[in-house]
Amino acid sequence: MDIKNIKAVYFVGIGGIGMSALARYFKVMGYEVAGYDRTSSPLTRKMTDEEGFEITYEDDEKGVREVFRDKEHTLVVYTPAVPQENRILSFFRDNGYALHKRAEVLGFLSHSKKALCIAGTHGKTTTTTMLAFLLNRSHVGCSAFLGGISSNFGTNLLIDKDSDYVVIEADEYDRSFLHLHPEIAVVTAMDADHLDIYGTHEHLIEAFEEFALQTRGELFLRKGLELKKRTITGYYAAGEKADYYADRLRVDNGSYLFDYIGKDVEIRDLRMCFPGRVNVENATAAITVALYAEVTPEEIRVALPLFKGVSRRFDVHAKSDRLIYIDDYAHHPREIEASLSSIREMWPDKRLTVAFQPHLYSRTNDFYPEFAKSLNLADQVILLDIYPAREQPIPGVTSGLIAERLTVPFVRVTKEEFPEYVKENVKEGVFMTVGAGDIDRFIPIFTEMFGGTDC
Repeated sequence: MDIKNIKAVYFVGIGGIGMSALARYFKVMGYEVAGYDRTSSPLTRKMTDEEGFEITYEDDEKGVREVFRDKEHTLVVYTPAVPQENRILSFFRDNGYALHKRAEVLGFLSHSKKALCIAGTHGKTTTTTMLAFLLNRSHVGCSAFLGGISSNFGTNLLIDKDSDYVVIEADEYDRSFLHLHPEIAVVTAMDADHLDIYGTHEHLIEAFEEFALQTRGELFLRKGLELKKRTITGYYAAGEKADYYADRLRVDNGSYLFDYIGKDVEIRDLRMCFPGRVNVENATAAITVALYAEVTPEEIRVALPLFKGVSRRFDVHAKSDRLIYIDDYAHHPREIEASLSSIREMWPDKRLTVAFQPHLYSRTNDFYPEFAKSLNLADQVILLDIYPAREQPIPGVTSGLIAERLTVPFVRVTKEEFPEYVKENVKEGVFMTVGAGDIDRFIPIFTEMFGGTDC
């Protein structure tokens, strides 16, 4: 990829969280940028209305402007989530353009800086964003390509031309993270997922092994994980001893207090206001990498309480004495279990109602017993239909497979029935919407319904 000759960049699937970060980067750097996406979203509307992006939702190659028809000076970036028969993608492919996946371009851009990469089947987005926040609030600084919208920064892209570091979410989907060569890497989890890509859990682990071998410097793993082909710098944990761990973990007025214990440093009485016990574990990983990047313990102490999290990661949208409304992106059984367990810890006496929209027919087919087991931590479950994303239906695979294995009260509703059912039946306790599909479109409705919050 010869970026020196590029004047324009066209994104096929610009509305994805990773694609939009790259698009923002190229626009900030002065390139002509445009793109296509299947549907409008809050993210794409912000890009067009506030940031001046040109985005079309019509799959018609006739809408591609002349500046992007100069194939010698145009970079075309696409996501595998876009079908191969897409007309705009086919236009670029059939006319001899060099097509590059988002991961290839991100890997290329990362070569000019020291890449701090966070990988894992869950936990990576929060950990990546937390690490970027700690570096940004220190004398070290960083650029960052995030897998979610930072609640502190309001974006998924940070650019710091004076810093040597770039923080990157290393996505295992479609083996994308194998385009990266980290200076320092973290692996947060390696649970079975994306089996439509990998086939087996063993093949997924093999990809993580390869990612580890591409890491030039330190490699940190959550305690309990194992990679056999690469020496591990250390293991991290929360609530149990490891090379780097959070000790004396306790809840104080809705916040977590803990001591960070590392090989050569201890930071006592750290406060984290972002909820979820699993996020203390994520914070431990982020702090460990930040210290290796020479952020000072005092800078970490000052910054950590100010971290507000990531959009759709344990997002508290309404809070009163009567009811708390939380939205979360969790779409794997382990993620759901972690989120619901955190709620039980934070609010042990409140009734917990969870609305879940399964994501992908293949994932539902692979994990429906595990989904039911995780959801059984709730007092009541509201099940929506499966969000198909890029997939065609699989005969016999519906959210009913999960419902059949629930041991707590449940109801199945359509998206049309969903708001009214919640209005009539959810009156108190904790209400949580969960899933990686379009269940987030109901956030404004429920936030208004339950009165909002300043938290």
